[in-house]
Amino acid sequence: MRRALTKILTAVMVLSLLFCTGCKTPENKVVTPTTKSDNLLIGLSFDSFVIERWTKDRDVFVSTANNLGADVNVQSAGGDVDKQISHIKYFIELDVDAIVIITADAVKLADVLKEAKNKGIPVICYDRLVMNANADLYISFNNETVGREMAKAVCDRVPDGGTIVEIMGPESDNNVPQVMAGFDAVCAEHNMNITLKYNCDNWKPELAYEFINANFDEVSQADAIMCGNDALAGEVIHALAERGYAGRIFVTGQDADLEACQRLVEGTQLVTVYKPVEDLAKLAAEYAVQLANGDGIGETDTFFDGTNYIPYVAIEPTGVTYENLDSTVIKNGFHLKDEIYK
Repeated sequence: MRRALTKILTAVMVLSLLFCTGCKTPENKVVTPTTKSDNLLIGLSFDSFVIERWTKDRDVFVSTANNLGADVNVQSAGGDVDKQISHIKYFIELDVDAIVIITADAVKLADVLKEAKNKGIPVICYDRLVMNANADLYISFNNETVGREMAKAVCDRVPDGGTIVEIMGPESDNNVPQVMAGFDAVCAEHNMNITLKYNCDNWKPELAYEFINANFDEVSQADAIMCGNDALAGEVIHALAERGYAGRIFVTGQDADLEACQRLVEGTQLVTVYKPVEDLAKLAAEYAVQLANGDGIGETDTFFDGTNYIPYVAIEPTGVTYENLDSTVIKNGFHLKDEIYK
């Protein structure tokens, strides 16, 4: 824990930021301590809350950190890389004890995170890696397994040599190539043909809808559409439904969003990938408190960030179809049965 004097000086700085003329604190603060206590202070920076699961990640992380004696300052950049950089600089000015980031860009935040580390602030990349930042920890789900689970569900139902359209998130998200590596590896084993590929900027679901409509002649000939997450899948299915094709083309997703689970029951979505975000968020908060206290995190795997091999912790996801919905998502309490089957 940082020295008490540093905490007092930081509290004075926070108050001065709030009251000085012409000074502004970053927008979109979700959880911000009003006074600086002797508790640890962790800065938690989200890309945005466009993806449904992020509110769960936030709530579990904050609750766990609070129970361990840490306050959490949560910021959301609304998908704006420059705003997220300003949030990290704000955390550095606050002299937080650790920074946890769900990055909006795999490359552009490296310099500001290095700046934080040079100030002695440990950095955790949560769910998404920032390349070349030499983070103190990268904690995520096994993204190649996510892709493999999607592909296995498709290949179990589509004969070898079938056709697939791929609609993913932005190339600036380092998870995207990892997921694609797993998906394409399984598809290659079954000689599947990828006929179209598209990346949705900032994971905007409406772009998937527009892509389907703009390329429907070719899309309509596909056996399956691989969607990078459930939000994209929802808009793809929306576009298919308008043309009477919902349920006729297999659609994949990930995150086990409530509406995606409902679509599994309806038969319009083939598979989602369940990622126990409560486990990930809880573990990340525990690691953040350990690092903030100056403690080590123990032995882990490593992941190459483009420059360095950094500590890496991965949680395994599970492919969920209608057949195992009750024994996974519902059994684990991720969603209530009544909500899914309403």
